[in-house]
Amino acid sequence: MDAQLTKRQQEVLDFIREFSERDGVPPTVREIGARFRVTPRAAFDHLKALERKGYLRRRSTAGRTSRALTLARPGETARTRAEIPILGRIAAGLPLVSEENREGALPLAPEWLGGRGDDLFSLRVKGESMISAHIVEGDLVVVRRQDHAQPGDVVVALVDGEATVKRFAREGQTILLRPEHPTMPPIVVQPGEKEVRILGKVVGLVRGL
Repeated sequence: MDAQLTKRQQEVLDFIREFSERDGVPPTVREIGARFRVTPRAAFDHLKALERKGYLRRRSTAGRTSRALTLARPGETARTRAEIPILGRIAAGLPLVSEENREGALPLAPEWLGGRGDDLFSLRVKGESMISAHIVEGDLVVVRRQDHAQPGDVVVALVDGEATVKRFAREGQTILLRPEHPTMPPIVVQPGEKEVRILGKVVGLVRGL
């Protein structure tokens, strides 16, 4: 057992370490509460105790998130931390203006990034049109910046200046941005009809942040 920790604090710390190694991000307060069958308030108290004892560090963020506390590692510096910006919200229903305001930062394991952290950003999803792709409202999509897409890619696209996340397809010169929802039609863009720009490809998903 680590010094100065109670048995339950050690169990919570071990769970955070195992979860972070497996998923690349730490668990939420709700996930910790569910694991130990305690209220979110009780789980939060354990996190605060671990922070006070130096086993967790508070991440700098503009918003209030349940993942604001992340594991402190021996010798960790700003150069070894892997955080990508959260740049507001994006629609997974009808296109929604994407507010390019930084809401905070998303911590990811450096090995998950593959050395390409500078190419990544994240956006919070609004709407349910990608539900069959397991992307639901409130999720954070991790996006790799690129200006092109292959058929079948899930992309972040600007349609006449409004941002949306959809599955990319083509029929001849016609661009289709398809939802993953059984009752919603695709966004169909004929040549010269609207301006469409690919901002990036969705390469990951974080839920519960």
